[in-house]
Amino acid sequence: MHIDGDTSGLSPTETKILQRLHRRRVPFDVLTTPALTRELVAISHATGRQAGVLVDRAGTVHHVILGDASGLMLPDVGRLRAAPGRLRGLRLIHTHLRNEPLTRDDLVDLTRLRLDMVIAICLAPGEERPLCVYYGHNAPAEARPGERRDDTKLEPPFHTVGPIPYAKADANPALIVRALEQELARVRRDRSEPGKDGRAILVHVCDKRGAASAEASMRELRELARTAGVAVADTFVQVRDRVDPKYVLGRGKLDDVVIRAMQLDADVLIFDHDLSPTQAASLARVTDLKVIDRTQLILDIFAQHAHSRDGKLQVELAQTRYLLPRLGQRDDALSRLTGGIGGRGPGETKLEVGKRRARERVTRLGRELKQLDRQRKQRRARRNRSGVPAVSVVGYTNAGKSTLLNALTGSDVLVEDKLFATLDTRTRRMRLPSGRDIVVSDTVGFIRDLPKELFAAFRSTFEEAQDADLLLHVVDVADPRHDEQLAATEALLVDLGLDRVPRVLVFNKADRIEPGRAEKMALARDAVATCALEPAGIEALVARLDAALAGAALPSFAPVDPAAAEGFDGGAVEALAIESPDALGS
Repeated sequence: MHIDGDTSGLSPTETKILQRLHRRRVPFDVLTTPALTRELVAISHATGRQAGVLVDRAGTVHHVILGDASGLMLPDVGRLRAAPGRLRGLRLIHTHLRNEPLTRDDLVDLTRLRLDMVIAICLAPGEERPLCVYYGHNAPAEARPGERRDDTKLEPPFHTVGPIPYAKADANPALIVRALEQELARVRRDRSEPGKDGRAILVHVCDKRGAASAEASMRELRELARTAGVAVADTFVQVRDRVDPKYVLGRGKLDDVVIRAMQLDADVLIFDHDLSPTQAASLARVTDLKVIDRTQLILDIFAQHAHSRDGKLQVELAQTRYLLPRLGQRDDALSRLTGGIGGRGPGETKLEVGKRRARERVTRLGRELKQLDRQRKQRRARRNRSGVPAVSVVGYTNAGKSTLLNALTGSDVLVEDKLFATLDTRTRRMRLPSGRDIVVSDTVGFIRDLPKELFAAFRSTFEEAQDADLLLHVVDVADPRHDEQLAATEALLVDLGLDRVPRVLVFNKADRIEPGRAEKMALARDAVATCALEPAGIEALVARLDAALAGAALPSFAPVDPAAAEGFDGGAVEALAIESPDALGS
C-alpha cells in the first residue's frame, strides 16, 4: 500500500506499521481511536518524524503520510467535494513530536483544502505515549465584500481547541462539521454581490519603484474583474525586490492570501501580472484556488463581448495561442477553468485536445481571419473610391468612444460603463454642417500592456484606422491616470503605423471634473473638451471636425439648410446607420 512522503531509511517493521494504517477505521464521531493513536505514536517515536492519515467521513483511511520532524506535506487530494460552501470530507490526524499547538502549516492546509478538521496528537517528551491533543476546524467569517485584510474586526477563518489531555479528548467531529457546513451555506447565501463568476482576491507584486503606481494599477484590475462579472472580495499588494520565480508572491504572503480567501469565501485569485505556465500550475497546486492572470482576464472579457464572426474568431485565436504553451503543463491551473471566468470559448475544450490539434486550429483560424481581412480591405477600397472621408474614434478602453459615436451620429450602438464593451467595429455616416458627408468608425479600446496574443489577433481590426483621414483620440479626462492612458494609446498607434494620420485630441467626460478645468487642459494641448452627453461640447467637436477635413478632396453633396448650419441643434448632423459595411461604397 502506498505511503506519501519521504520513506527513505525506514526499517521493514516501520514500513509494515505504516502500511497497516490503511486498514484502520476511524468513526466520524471520534477524534481518533486508541489503535490508530498507538501506531502513529510508535512510528513517530521510532523515526523522529511526524506521521499522519487523511480519513473520510465513512472512517476509511485515504492517505498515509510520513513527514519530517517539523511537519508533513499533504498529497494531492483531488477535487473531492470541492464545491463552494462545502468542506472536503477529509480530516487530518497526525502527530507532533513536541508539545506544540497547531502550526501555521496545519492551519493553512486546513483552510486551503477546506478539510473537515485537523487533529494533532502530541507525544510525551522522550516517551512512546500520547500526551495531549489539539484540533482545529474552519469557521465562517461574516465579512462584507471589499473589506481590507488588515481589518482587525474580522475573525480568523478557523477555530482551534487545546491542549486537551489525551484521556479527555472526547469531542464529536460529526456534530461540529455538520453544524459548520450549515453555517457556511447560510453565510454564502447571505453574502451580497456574489458575482456571477465567483469572488476574487486581486494580487499585485512590485518593487519599490512600482509602489507608487500600484494603487492605480489595482484600480484598473478591479474594473477588469467587475467587467468580467467577478465580485472583488479583497486586494493584496506586496512590495519586494523581485517577483518570486515560482509563486510570484513570497510564500508567507501567499499563505496569508489562502487564509484570507477562506475567510472571505473567495474562490479565484487574479494576478495583475502575466503568469508563466509553471507559475500558474504551482499557484493552483499550493492554493487550491482558480488562478487567473491579467492576460487571461482580458481574454475572458473579450470572449464575453465578441458578437461578430470576425470578433469571435479573433478571440478564439488569441485564447488558443495563450493556452497552447500551457497544454503540456500539469493541469492544476487549467483544471479549474471548465466554467466561468477564464474558461469561456475554446478554454473549455483545450484540455481534451493535444498540442498538434491546437496548432492545427491556430492555422485554420489564421486562414479564416485572412479571408475576412481581404473582404475588409475590399470594402475599404470601395469606400475610398467613393471619396467619403473616414474618421476613426480611438482611445483607451472605457474612455467614452461609443457614447461619442452616438452623440455625433445620432445612432444607438451599445454603451456600457465597462471595459472593452466594444469589440466589433461600428461604422455610421453623418453629415457635417458644411454639407460634407463622412463615415465615423468606433474601434476596440486600447489598454496598457495589451496582451500580445490579443494584439496579434486584433491587429487587422486596429488597422481599419489606417485608411482613416482623421483620428479622434478620445481621453477620459476625469481618470486620474489619463496622462498614462494617453501615452499608452499613442504608443500603440505608433506600433500600428498610425502615428502619421492626422488626429484631433478629445478630452471627454469634462463634466466629471471641476468646471473649466477640462477647457484649460484642452487649450494647453490643442484639444477639444467635451461631454458626450451634452450638446454644447459636441457642437465644438463637430466644428473642429469640419475644419480639420476642410482641405480634403471631397465629393459634392446637396447643401445643408443654412438655418441648421448657423448653430448645432441636432439638425446639422444627419446620421445614417449603416447596417452593412458594403453600404459605404454605394
